Amino acid sequence: MDFKRVKDYFSWLYYQYQIISCCAVLEPWEQSMFNTILLTIFAMVVYTAYVFIPIHIRLAWEFFSKICGYHSTISN
Repeated sequence: MDFKRVKDYFSWLYYQYQIISCCAVLEPWEQSMFNTILLTIFAMVVYTAYVFIPIHIRLAWEFFSKICGYHSTISN
């Protein structure tokens, strides 16, 4: 796959993003503000998932292992 096709594909994806999110009708400063807020929200969701999902999985494992009678401890 050559670089022009990859560039065209990403350009098409960005165009689709602008059309779907209605960014195409915003002024440039509004577009940058919208993109900044969207990126910040996405980063917070990824960070929260990275930090808290392993903790919840460990707690769920301990809970269900006690219910099922499997009393092995998970080392921290």
